[in-house]
Amino acid sequence: MVEKKYRAKKGTFTRLLGMVFKRHKYKLILVLILMLLATIANVSGMASVQSILTEAINMIESGNTTDFSGLTKIILAMMGFYAANILFTFIHLRIMINVGQDSLLYLRSSLFTHMMDLPIKYFDTNKHGDIMSRYTNDVDATRQMISQSLPQLASSMLLMLGYLAAMIYTSWILSIFTILFSGLLILTTRVISKRSKKYFIAQQKNVGAINGYIEEMIEGQKVIKVFRYEDKAISGYKELNENVKNSARISMGRSGMLIPITVNMGYLSFAIAAILGAILALNNLMTVPHLVAYLLFTRQFTGPVNQMGQQLNSVQMALAGASRIFEVLDMQKEIDNGHIELVNAVYNKHNELVETNEKSNIWAWKDNDKLTVLKGDVRLKNVDFGYNENKLVLKNISVFAKPGQKIAFVGSTGAGKTTITNLINRFYEINNGTILFDGIDIKDIKKSSLRKSLGIVLQDTHLFHTTIRENIRYGRLDATDEEVIEAAKLANAHEFILKLPQGYDTQVTDDGANLSQGQRQLLSIARASISNPPVLILDEATSSIDTYTERLIQDGMDQLMEGRTVFVIAHRLSTIKNSKAIIILEDGNIIERGNHHDLIDLKGTYYQLYTGAFELE
Repeated sequence: MVEKKYRAKKGTFTRLLGMVFKRHKYKLILVLILMLLATIANVSGMASVQSILTEAINMIESGNTTDFSGLTKIILAMMGFYAANILFTFIHLRIMINVGQDSLLYLRSSLFTHMMDLPIKYFDTNKHGDIMSRYTNDVDATRQMISQSLPQLASSMLLMLGYLAAMIYTSWILSIFTILFSGLLILTTRVISKRSKKYFIAQQKNVGAINGYIEEMIEGQKVIKVFRYEDKAISGYKELNENVKNSARISMGRSGMLIPITVNMGYLSFAIAAILGAILALNNLMTVPHLVAYLLFTRQFTGPVNQMGQQLNSVQMALAGASRIFEVLDMQKEIDNGHIELVNAVYNKHNELVETNEKSNIWAWKDNDKLTVLKGDVRLKNVDFGYNENKLVLKNISVFAKPGQKIAFVGSTGAGKTTITNLINRFYEINNGTILFDGIDIKDIKKSSLRKSLGIVLQDTHLFHTTIRENIRYGRLDATDEEVIEAAKLANAHEFILKLPQGYDTQVTDDGANLSQGQRQLLSIARASISNPPVLILDEATSSIDTYTERLIQDGMDQLMEGRTVFVIAHRLSTIKNSKAIIILEDGNIIERGNHHDLIDLKGTYYQLYTGAFELE
């Protein structure tokens, strides 16, 4: 995996060019032709100076200073060359702007699509601000290179070759010196570029880190103000900002050396060429028009070199950004080797179970052509799990839930309650053991089908920036408006929704900031209800919700749980007394198991919690 990542970074430039060329092959070929024509026109226009000087000298030597027809033709031709150069340059720049914007669209779409297929672990282990930085800053830097820097580099390279050809044609003797000098300049550029590359990568990483920090501080503003964390937050930001400044200073400083080096080496090259040319002219080895033309070519030759040096910063930054984009694109997608699907089914007139495209009240597992009614029997057998190989957070966990049973998990923060529900969802893969759903290993079930069978209601409900109606409909995208309203009624959310300014069409803002915590959880219950899941995972409301809203939520949950297999992450022990089994977790181990009466009689941890001797964290 490390080797693969190294190769990807090492070939970033080639890979990026390959991606662009594959999508815009004919446009890029046209651009190269236009660049070549622009170069020929540019060099030809400059070469006209030699012809003008030669014609002027001939007029003086012949004494014919009144016939300007020959000179006029040369000047008009020169103007035509420069007009053609402007036209060809304008066209290829417009094409490259379109190529750059399309590449931006393609990169963002590819990155977003790939992110949607990444495992939950990626989002749990990377700051969201850093992920956003890849999606915005890194992609835009890459777009700028494609639409601006690369065309300028290619154009500069062609101009260099064009002027070099003209210089060789004008004086091959002086050109030997120019070629040697250019080789030294290219070598210097390559060394500086290579040494500054790692600092540009560090700069982009630091930008991602500071974006992640900013997002974290914005989301945690209430906590920051309550606990007077402002000074500490500012201090942390200043430290990260300093890292960005230092990495930018080093990267820009290293690559910035190129500009004065290339400019001054250009001046030096011009001066030496002028001296050597003068010596050749004095010895009748070169005419004055040829010398003037050669010096003009030399001066123009250094211009593209300087432009290439000036583009280095944006190219290096773009390559650093592109390497971070490809780093994500090279990450392995969420593995799904399951083949069993969850489908709607009905009994036909022969009392045979058959698949249907219509909504039905029967879910069935489809294994090839065989259909088996989903019952809701969930079993964890001797499950071990750790987020890394060195430390297990769940050890030898065995839990059995028969169809329609309610299983409650109790334990302090970090005991492993939420982790178990994440494993049932297959957000993470277990280290050892087996998880069975109706006797089927969940690894054999397609993840999309497995998750379709599960409804989840969390305390911290994520709501999207759309209407109340559409947020509920996320549970089942093809649900009708009537079904949305029925789900809201079941969740006891209908009443408060009608009191909102636009009712079901009220826009939810900033992850539900315009709704109370209780209202958000009622919408979560409605969303789970509309999907009609056979198995539910519920994270109960905490004491931060008022008594009336808590009762509404509990009533909504009770209606939602009816007839379903339910796993409850408990915060209030009074609400789980009727559970078939209560699992007490501590440090990833099951320390007690049984129904309410059994555990009270045991007088262990559950008894202490229930009687108030201990408190849940």
